[in-house]
Amino acid sequence: MITPVIQAAPETSTAPIPRLLLDPKQAAEALAVSERTLFEHTQSKEIPSFKLGRLVRYSVLELEKWVAGK
Repeated sequence: MITPVIQAAPETSTAPIPRLLLDPKQAAEALAVSERTLFEHTQSKEIPSFKLGRLVRYSVLELEKWVAGK
C-alpha cells in the first residue's frame, strides 16, 4: 500500500494528512522504479496519470489499483 503523508504544521494539528496525489519523483519512489521508467509508462498510458495544468500527477488510489491488477 502506498502511504505518503504530509506532516501537519505543529500549531494546527499533530495528525499527519494523507497525500492524495504524487508528483513524478514521489510516484517513481513509491513504485520503486526510476523516473525515466515511470515517464515511459506514463507516455504509453500504461500507468494512470493526469495533468493538473502543466503538471503531471498520479493518484495514490489509482496507483494502488494499478499495482493490484499487475
